[in-house]
Amino acid sequence: MLSVSPVMAALRHTAILKCPATLRPILAARLYATQTGLGTTSGAPRPRRKTVTPFNDDGRVAWGELSAGEKAARTTQQTFNFSFILLGAVLTSGVAYVMYTEVFSLDSKTVHFNKAVNQVKKDTRCTDLLGDSKKITAFGEPTWNKWARARPIASTTRKDQYGREHLIMHFNVEGPLNKGVVNLHKIKLSAESDSRGEYVYKYLTLDVKGHQRIYLENADATLDSTAKSKTKLFGISWR
Repeated sequence: MLSVSPVMAALRHTAILKCPATLRPILAARLYATQTGLGTTSGAPRPRRKTVTPFNDDGRVAWGELSAGEKAARTTQQTFNFSFILLGAVLTSGVAYVMYTEVFSLDSKTVHFNKAVNQVKKDTRCTDLLGDSKKITAFGEPTWNKWARARPIASTTRKDQYGREHLIMHFNVEGPLNKGVVNLHKIKLSAESDSRGEYVYKYLTLDVKGHQRIYLENADATLDSTAKSKTKLFGISWR
């Protein structure tokens, strides 16, 4: 604020005294406003803002207004956000892959499990031992989980020396009359075979305690089965 010289102040005071008494308060007020307004700026001072940190940065402060430390804080926050998004994308892709291979794929274990269960329910020999097909339930290994459908299904996959992929699985079935164990063995032949890469049964059996094993599928009993055990000599498959 600019200061007013003593001489000017005295002259203005004298001028006020020479005026009529009724006008003196008005002139004094105008004089005070003029003195206090000298040297002031037209714009109000900008309020102080909070220091930008990685935890409170909302992007409102322009990059050019940030200090070196604040720029580092914003860079750190953006790097963390990008890494978090990237990690989420990787996890989502992993879950999608597992869901496809284990549930939705035509070669998934769940698909083979459901097909085997349907075969058991449709076979009269099985329903005679287990009971009504509509009341037969199938589930995996016994666990603490009381929800049968959530129990894991025991299965393994491997390849033999001829490039054939083997799927071996077993699970439990239970009906109104009895309960038993289903054993499944499927073979996926190599691309050179006539099966076009599809799984074919080696065997599918049902074992109920106290009763003879039931074969729903048995490749060894079928002469022309592509899944029957074979040996290879001089490049020729022999039965």
